[in-house]
Amino acid sequence: MKTPKRLQPLIEDGLIDEVISQLMSGKEATVFMVRCGSEIRCAKVYKDAGKHSFKQAVQYREGRKVRNSRQARAMAKGSKYGREEQESLWHNAEVDALYKLAQANVRVPKPYGCIDGVLLMELITDADGDVAPRLNDVKLTQEEALAHHSQVIRDVVRMLCAGLVHGDLSEFNVLVDQDGPVIIDLPQAVDAVANNHAEWMLERDINNMRDYYGQFAPELLTTQYAKEIWEIYESGKLTPETELTGHFDEPTESADVDAVMSEIQEAFKEEQERLARMQSADED
Repeated sequence: MKTPKRLQPLIEDGLIDEVISQLMSGKEATVFMVRCGSEIRCAKVYKDAGKHSFKQAVQYREGRKVRNSRQARAMAKGSKYGREEQESLWHNAEVDALYKLAQANVRVPKPYGCIDGVLLMELITDADGDVAPRLNDVKLTQEEALAHHSQVIRDVVRMLCAGLVHGDLSEFNVLVDQDGPVIIDLPQAVDAVANNHAEWMLERDINNMRDYYGQFAPELLTTQYAKEIWEIYESGKLTPETELTGHFDEPTESADVDAVMSEIQEAFKEEQERLARMQSADED
């Protein structure tokens, strides 16, 4: 096929020898099958800032580090430079996540580097060597669903132990090769510690997987892995080898509303006294 403009520099630099075909095109990127020497890989070409409709929600960007104050100000103002920097930060998040998760033995495509907005990575294939299908295109037996779900949950735990939450995990972001599920699409991955939305994102990820696999194995629909995993994680005891049950006992004790209101009122009183002292000091 004709070489896309964004891939031409990689061919000139010898990183890609041939563009074989286009695999898919989404809101944020287009993915191509490419030949690199004797290996067939894929090249994810991120779309330029301003040329796609995908909205990088604020909750995903929370906790991500920027290089300097100039970059932070530009991103806050939404200038052209700021949008470009924000886009670069988004791409780098996926690259960093892939390297970190591959090292943590999470089943993700092996990354080979990101050059000028093009991510080179492993092409996931099935037993016949064809491009692996997405999970939503695969029909599973009950036994397969239970085994694949267990594998995904184990990878989610490994991700969390590595400090990351996928943030958008669903049957559309999982490929299925001969050994089971492979997690893909990680530009929105969030820092489990620095992002205040990490808990509910993890719960959504896990429940998405529960609901999908539950179509083939209904017994999964009553499991509560999300709450169980987060509770163990918060206690500091979660490891990749932690044995999980899928059960979680919800707290039965009711909240002490009076005590909470008392603390709020006390904090409000202290703040008013602090402001009064500041005002008095200014008048003096």
